[in-house]
Amino acid sequence: VQLQASGGGLVQAGGSLRLSCTASGRTFSSYGMGWFRQPPGKEREFVAHIIWSGTSTYYADSVKDRFTISRYNAKNTLYLQMNSLKPEDTAVYYCATNRLPFGSSWYSDPTDFGSWGQGTLVTVSS
Repeated sequence: VQLQASGGGLVQAGGSLRLSCTASGRTFSSYGMGWFRQPPGKEREFVAHIIWSGTSTYYADSVKDRFTISRYNAKNTLYLQMNSLKPEDTAVYYCATNRLPFGSSWYSDPTDFGSWGQGTLVTVSS
């Protein structure tokens, strides 16, 4: 599967952005999806996960109540709505698909994800 992330940019603290991730080449609706991010000079970290049906989500504590992950299976698209952005949210954001289809578990370990997009840069100024 090929993933294309978009929607990154420069925003002031307190602002909002919506990231999109479009998938092609595989049955998008059968796989759980996740967002990860890599801040400058740091390791890649988990942000959010949504199961294949879209009925269950899971968030890192650092983004809970500020970010919302969602998906529109009919358009093979994953979203990340980011509100109340902080300078520490500055990072390259990546979307990824689970290695295995279906399932109702939450995943946050990068090794559970098999395909990755190229990343989109989000910069939050103070």
